[in-house]
Amino acid sequence: MSTAVQMQIVVDAESPAVLAEFWSVALGYRLDDPPPGFETWEEALAASDLPPDRWDDASAIIDPHGPGPRVFFQKVPESKQVKNRLHIDVGVGRGIKDAEVRWETVMGHVERLIGAGATVVEERHGEWGDRWMVLLDPEGNEFCVQ
Repeated sequence: MSTAVQMQIVVDAESPAVLAEFWSVALGYRLDDPPPGFETWEEALAASDLPPDRWDDASAIIDPHGPGPRVFFQKVPESKQVKNRLHIDVGVGRGIKDAEVRWETVMGHVERLIGAGATVVEERHGEWGDRWMVLLDPEGNEFCVQ
């Protein structure tokens, strides 16, 4: 019997720290721990040979409960140019049977994400009566909340 392969989602970013903070709110994740022997990332970075202007080269968030994939944000020189070929669906309403309660849950999360830097694109409706919100993260990456 084979087991599932662990995976990590990698996101190109202008500011990994900004996106890590935003996506930790969106997904209910937390920043990944600093290396062993350090209490904070600032302490670890200060002890490294990395100059301070490179401290925002990367960041990562993890599921505080363990099963979700790690999300790694890496700094790249170019900004986003076209629509994402892959996007994240944030399923805060999944499993809620009552459509009104599900939509209230979705919209409550959308409001939190707007406060964290998201922009609303539009509301969409599916063939089976489902609906979701399309948003942009602080760097313009599309994602859905359903």
